[in-house]
Amino acid sequence: MHEVTLSPEFKAALCERRGGRARLFDDLDPSSTALLVIDMQNVFVAPGAPLEVPLARGIVPNINRLAARLRSLGATLVWIRSTFTGQGRSSWPLYFSHFAPGAGGTELRANFFPGAQGHAFWRELDRHGDDLIVDKDRFSAFVEGASDAERRLVELGIDTLVITGTLTNLCCESTARDAMMRDFKCIMVEDANAARTDEDHLASLKNIASVFGEVMTTQEVIDRFDNR
Repeated sequence: MHEVTLSPEFKAALCERRGGRARLFDDLDPSSTALLVIDMQNVFVAPGAPLEVPLARGIVPNINRLAARLRSLGATLVWIRSTFTGQGRSSWPLYFSHFAPGAGGTELRANFFPGAQGHAFWRELDRHGDDLIVDKDRFSAFVEGASDAERRLVELGIDTLVITGTLTNLCCESTARDAMMRDFKCIMVEDANAARTDEDHLASLKNIASVFGEVMTTQEVIDRFDNR
């Protein structure tokens, strides 16, 4: 996993800007909390995969720790996966034609088709049969039309999201940004998210902490819920 973290100077400046508040959210309730695990699929996590994020394998133990503890407290577990097809909206022609053009884009997209090996969740994740699974066809699970995540979470009375997965600076950050703007409290878990570089990871943590939510470690999240 990444070793980089928000500096004490950054945290102090953030606290001062918030009028001395080191925490954003003190009223955390597991019954209204969901742990989101984003895109921990073979296409990103498996060794040698087309979009491999090597550090993603290192965050699996922390994701599983969070899943076990939050599940035991009554939180909702949500496994989110990128799912595309070769036609219609979820073919996402703008992205695959311009950012991954040609045969490479076509082959890449095929990894996200239901039934493809790349589409499957990484085998070491602690998933249970009654956990929720959400398919999305954009980086953010909360952008309009991308998934039914917002509707399902609102129906369950969820107002707090603990965000983990990969890539920190793409799907995880995009989801956190949009979720906050849909009035969800967002907690980004710094040692349960992974990007391709430390620079990308840290920049994303700074963005979230500055405007969109809290940034905590796995242990800090567990402690916050245990000591509420």
